[in-house]
Amino acid sequence: VEAGSLCLALLLPVVAGLEFSYHHSEQLETFLKEVHQQHPSITALRSIGRSVAGRDLWVLVVGRFPTQHTIGIPEFKYIANMHGDETVGRELLLHLIDFLVTNDQSDPVVTRLINSTRIHIMPSMNPDGFEATTVHDCYYSEGRFNKNGEDLNRNFPDVFNSNNVTIQPETQAVINWIQNETFVLSANLHGGALVASYTFDNGNPATGFLQGYSRSRDDDVFIHLARTYSSNHASMYKGNECGNKPVFPYGITNGYAWYQLKGGMQDYNYIWGQCFEITLELSCCKYPPASQLQAFWNDNKAALIEYIKQVHLGVKGQVLDRHGQPIPNVIVEAKGREHICPYRTNRHGEYYLLLLPGSYVLNATAPGSGSILKTLLVPNSPENFSALKYDFVFPEVSTLARDASCPIKPLYQDFESISAAVKPTLHFLALMTVLYTVFK
Repeated sequence: VEAGSLCLALLLPVVAGLEFSYHHSEQLETFLKEVHQQHPSITALRSIGRSVAGRDLWVLVVGRFPTQHTIGIPEFKYIANMHGDETVGRELLLHLIDFLVTNDQSDPVVTRLINSTRIHIMPSMNPDGFEATTVHDCYYSEGRFNKNGEDLNRNFPDVFNSNNVTIQPETQAVINWIQNETFVLSANLHGGALVASYTFDNGNPATGFLQGYSRSRDDDVFIHLARTYSSNHASMYKGNECGNKPVFPYGITNGYAWYQLKGGMQDYNYIWGQCFEITLELSCCKYPPASQLQAFWNDNKAALIEYIKQVHLGVKGQVLDRHGQPIPNVIVEAKGREHICPYRTNRHGEYYLLLLPGSYVLNATAPGSGSILKTLLVPNSPENFSALKYDFVFPEVSTLARDASCPIKPLYQDFESISAAVKPTLHFLALMTVLYTVFK
């Protein structure tokens, strides 16, 4: 019933009359303020910062508890238009907002999404670049960059190489936003190709880049996330819709396998934000005519909804002491999937781990208090709009360090040097084992 209702709702035209046209900054701001005014109980609107030219970076939050984080409710985000001349995502997110708020309490899937998820939507990360794009070109314009001429998707700290760039106001605003929320899943919307691209965008031998693919510990989850979007898109899954681009099997690609990128936003999210993010290239033409926007919405709306549901993959819960009080900064990870910057509980003692269905051993480690291991069978939880819930309880807890965050530096350089230092020792041990066997 729910799936059928969503399909019916997806086929209906947008009521409320949001036009399929390009909305400039003033129009975008007016629309967001009107939505919040008309739906104050399920929306919150705020600016997370300002662009170089002083334009607000607006975020509209949709959820049953929109104004603040609620324990057990995962945080999700969409960001569009970080390249100012890649414009389709900007308009898709305005129509997604309209679709969500107008279908709450009438469409069961949308209603359950709003009940179970706090959805953050930023239609434009680079409003200056959008306003600077006067020629609507399919391939390139100066509007790609911010007002300082910087590419915002090369402007984040990088986990593999030192990124000697000046952090821009738009980038810093997003970094602060990521650090202040408990984001679990995200996507950033681009244009110029039709493919879902996933971590890592950069790499070194530790991630296998010598084989042309930079693999994270959660590669299976990222492939699932990318295929979820491409398979629910009208044509992305075909993989060959843009004649001037490579063929992408199933409409997905590892970022590094496509082209190497330093300082990208999705890698930053995964390493330092504890948030899985993919990059969605949604149009062969970066800035297509406005007359095509309705077709883009029809092609993407089912995928946009289905992707949000994936925030409920895996396991979530709290780490508590014997008095039921939350413990922050506890490392909680699945064995075999340890992150180079360990994933830790937030100030509410919460953890969220995106995992595909299967059996996993979770390891909760509180410094000075030991570890607790728990084997869990993870179901296909997005269909239930809730990850499997499991709370860890530590009988005794030492005082934890206040600042347990990872340093903002190329962490994989250290990992690579440690690995290189260990290899001669391993080779020596292997040789001794062989000699011992022979002589014996």
